[in-house]
Amino acid sequence: MKDNAQELLPIVDESGRQIGTATRGECHGGSMLLHPVVHLHVFNSEGDLYLQKRPLWKDIQPGRWDTAVGGHVDPGETVEDALRREAREELELDHFDAEPLTSYIFESDRERELVNAFKTVIDDIPRPTDELDGGRFWTCREILAALGHDILTPNFEKEYARLFINSGK
Repeated sequence: MKDNAQELLPIVDESGRQIGTATRGECHGGSMLLHPVVHLHVFNSEGDLYLQKRPLWKDIQPGRWDTAVGGHVDPGETVEDALRREAREELELDHFDAEPLTSYIFESDRERELVNAFKTVIDDIPRPTDELDGGRFWTCREILAALGHDILTPNFEKEYARLFINSGK
């Protein structure tokens, strides 16, 4: 498998309003075109956080552990619809209550994303699809020990600190 560099993504302004489209290759190739994504942090009732293992074929951060659900919003799709679609495609999650956490702009040396972050608490064990190389629940202690050791994606590390360490949530 390989990411489709020709996949069309919406280009948005900082408020999230679509102002155009560009290919995934353009968006991930250093153009810094702002494109929207969704992240879903999946907790169990004990407070452990589910992380996905990114497949080695991914064009961004292959092989690292990342947010349970993450993906692009399609052109014309709402953030909420994208969140539900991505949760179904990646973890076969259909029934969950999504609590909005924040929206912010993430910037790396290759791309700019308008991140729409949510969280949920579930009692089931997620079923990762072939879009992932698996996943598991991590304790807070395990996540803190992994920070800064090239195990987790840099964007997950920054978002985790922002949402769950520095905010006290």
